Amino acid sequence: MIFDYYDWHEFSRFLDALPNQDAAKLTELILKIETYGLYTAERQRWTRKLADNLFEIRSRQRNNTQRVIYFHLEGNRYVITHGFTKKSVKTPRNEIAKGQYRKQLTFNKRRPPHDQ
Repeated sequence: MIFDYYDWHEFSRFLDALPNQDAAKLTELILKIETYGLYTAERQRWTRKLADNLFEIRSRQRNNTQRVIYFHLEGNRYVITHGFTKKSVKTPRNEIAKGQYRKQLTFNKRRPPHDQ
């Protein structure tokens, strides 16, 4: 399993804005998921399905809760769309919508052009 990033610079800024321990735990969790795979990640509740081909990585350090939205691209490749700090019980609709939008843009870019 390999994670790519929709926008690495944006995700990097998100990590930089987190307290060091929170960023370290989230980065470690992403590496664990890549190493151990989705089956283990689901069993350990590191990930959760949000919608059709849209998932979240769940990280918590003390009272801080971070979420990372991602989707399956092809084969063993997955794309992280973005991360955010969660402040409510449910994942905010706007964060899910942002992930869905970026997923759709990614798949639209990959389609071959129509013959004219």
